[in-house]
Amino acid sequence: MAEAELSGQVALVTGGGRGIGRNIARELTEAGARVAVSARTAEQVEGAAREIGGVAIVGDVSRREDVERMVAETEAQLGPIDLLVSNAGIGLSEQKAWEVEPDDWWRVHEINVLGVYLCCRAVIPGMLERGRGRIVNVGSGASYLAGSRGSAYGASKAAVWRFGDILAKQLEPHGIPVFTISPGLVRTDMTESAGDDAPWTPPELAPRLVRTLASGRADALSGRYIHAEHDDIEDLIARADEIVRRDLNAIRLQR
Repeated sequence: MAEAELSGQVALVTGGGRGIGRNIARELTEAGARVAVSARTAEQVEGAAREIGGVAIVGDVSRREDVERMVAETEAQLGPIDLLVSNAGIGLSEQKAWEVEPDDWWRVHEINVLGVYLCCRAVIPGMLERGRGRIVNVGSGASYLAGSRGSAYGASKAAVWRFGDILAKQLEPHGIPVFTISPGLVRTDMTESAGDDAPWTPPELAPRLVRTLASGRADALSGRYIHAEHDDIEDLIARADEIVRRDLNAIRLQR
């Protein structure tokens, strides 16, 4: 039975046809939200929507017209969007950055960075008008961890963090929280090549984190970078004043 903490909320989850996005859509539905899932592959996104009793929207987050249609269709079928989860992302098999085709390298940024921007840009006016809403952008440890090997993916996720950091400050006066999360190393089609011995993150952790962020209990942590596996969200909520005061859970230059 669906719990009531998100009852009445409408969520749009991009990249919701499989993997992390599909699990997030399922978790939000179980919490009582009405969910639209978007992805580029019709079969996947339609299957995800059937599973949760939600709305399927086929589209490419790097195309402005697709994103604006995603938002319009979600609101036409479910109502105003209370929660955006910008999860759509792609990687690139890369050993030497200088040997990658420039179009392939840039395509990662079009999906991972431009896609996040376009989705945020499309939902924010409505959130401002209604005076409510939350945004969760899915980042990655590849944006800051030593040893990250893919320049396209790592650079794109670093940009997602910085965009969310600044966006949270711009939206703070309007009471619209923005979070960037790291789901950890979750076993999906994109990460399968890491092998059985990789330090896999339990797949349920990111969806649980998004569910808590959607509840409003963590709004004081807007602008923070939160790791699904290595951060205890309940501890962060309890220590929110300290975290903000000391500028913790942020990717900063330390001197």
